[in-house]
Amino acid sequence: MEFLLAFVVGGLLCVAAQLVLDLSRITPAHVMVLFVSLGAVASGLGLYDPLIRVGGAGAIVPLPAFGHALVQGIIREFGKVGPTGLLTGGLTAVALGLTVAVVSGLLMAVLFNPRG
Repeated sequence: MEFLLAFVVGGLLCVAAQLVLDLSRITPAHVMVLFVSLGAVASGLGLYDPLIRVGGAGAIVPLPAFGHALVQGIIREFGKVGPTGLLTGGLTAVALGLTVAVVSGLLMAVLFNPRG
């Protein structure tokens, strides 16, 4: 049942993004920012954790989860170190993901010659 719920939740998030792309003039980059922002707002309002409990990986993997991770990192660090956590918490929470993305991009750029 967990796999089915993860598939449904992740699929619905992807369908929502695709509908925004198809039914509006918003660019893919704007949709990415929109979904990260919506995930951050949902996390701040306490709505994203229940979605994760229901959808598991289907809610953890898509873009809104990045916004959720940023907000949760900020909340955690603010509780530990005070106002400085507003600046450090988000990056601390997503540092591994950002590092993997940058290193993977660098590796692909070195290994492959893109055709223009």
